Amino acid sequence: MSPPVAPPGWSRWLVPPAALSVHLSIGQAYAWSVFKPPLESALGLSGTQSALPFQLGIVMLGLSAAFGGTLVERNGPRWAMTVALLCFSSGFLLSALGASLEQYWLIVLGYGFVGGIGLGIGYISPVSTLIKWFPDRPGMATGIAIMGFGGGALIASPWSAQMLESFGSDSSGIALAFLVHGLSYAVFMLLGVLLVRVPRTEKPVESGPSVLAGPQVSAKQAIRTPQFWLLWVVLCMNVTAGIGILEKAAPMITDFFADASTPVSVTAAAGFVALLSAANMAGRIGWSSTSDLIGRKNIYRVYLGVGALMYALIALFGDSSKPLFILSALVILSFYGGGFATVPAYLKDLFGTYQVGAIHGRLLTAWSTAGVLGPLIVNWIADRQEEAGRHGASLYGLSFVIMIGLLVVGFVANELVRPVDPRHHVPAPKEAAHVERQQSESA
Repeated sequence: MSPPVAPPGWSRWLVPPAALSVHLSIGQAYAWSVFKPPLESALGLSGTQSALPFQLGIVMLGLSAAFGGTLVERNGPRWAMTVALLCFSSGFLLSALGASLEQYWLIVLGYGFVGGIGLGIGYISPVSTLIKWFPDRPGMATGIAIMGFGGGALIASPWSAQMLESFGSDSSGIALAFLVHGLSYAVFMLLGVLLVRVPRTEKPVESGPSVLAGPQVSAKQAIRTPQFWLLWVVLCMNVTAGIGILEKAAPMITDFFADASTPVSVTAAAGFVALLSAANMAGRIGWSSTSDLIGRKNIYRVYLGVGALMYALIALFGDSSKPLFILSALVILSFYGGGFATVPAYLKDLFGTYQVGAIHGRLLTAWSTAGVLGPLIVNWIADRQEEAGRHGASLYGLSFVIMIGLLVVGFVANELVRPVDPRHHVPAPKEAAHVERQQSESA
């Protein structure tokens, strides 16, 4: 499938909605928890078992983004969005079959493995295209799209809950809900497939910077640079800190104020989770747009430095003030979302636009690592503290200290980022295809 070239007069502002149609769809992954209780009841699963499709989906997101990034760059955004559509929707259809037959392994295979591939390819599909259309504002452009992934659950969560209420929460009702999801998301993602275009020239914005201006580095060469691995550490530490709160948000706020005169109710805890999702989404567009004004290194200084301060405030004073706890957590989650949305532009600044999508895909293995590391730290320590007879905020003190330490590590890594050595650059933009061909032959 050849990348569709924009006709004369095509508005670049049609490209972000195309990207959003994909990201709002695959952002359903953050609403998987809606299906956990019905699946546990209908199929007799444990909490660990019901989490397996989501966990496998996140792992496959990182792996498919890493290994499929070069294909996405080579074949273009329409090909990538089509693959994402087929995999993500097919995952739901397989899950529907699994629920109908009460075969849980089919749900794990469908949603986790097949759907997870759709998550990864869909997540990186618009990145390099948006940066090429918006070389003057790459942070804002990628923030608009990646905001959709953070906000997808705000649509999917109530929608899924309403379907389960209407269809029933038994195996047949779950199967019907999965079926509706698969068909609906296929139609919605198809809008992005049909709408997306690549710019006709290297300079789609009149008087704007050239797309191929500055250093250009191939994906194969990028992973040989210290800059790539420093950014890997930066992203991993930032995501670990955010997901540590996000994954355990409801029980965490309940534990913190268990001994207060007005404990946090289940409804209030659910509202806190919704607020965190909103902060996650807002941070993706707000902070990434700010990075266009103050620079990528400076914005990560904010994410990591102020994030460590917010964790310290929660650890020291969080259990004495609900507003302080909530505000600090919201800031941390806005940094979590902002880190995802800003990193493609940071990669573009360091490695150019030549294969930025493929480089971004490889970097997302940091997300897979953090997705395991963050919840493991918070949950394992909380379990050990509870076994030792502690309760309330004391369950989380040690894990918060560890999070502060990880954010400091990320801050130092960000400070060490320097421009890429010229020996890693592609010789000239017009020679890029020749260099890529030589690299693939020698691989």
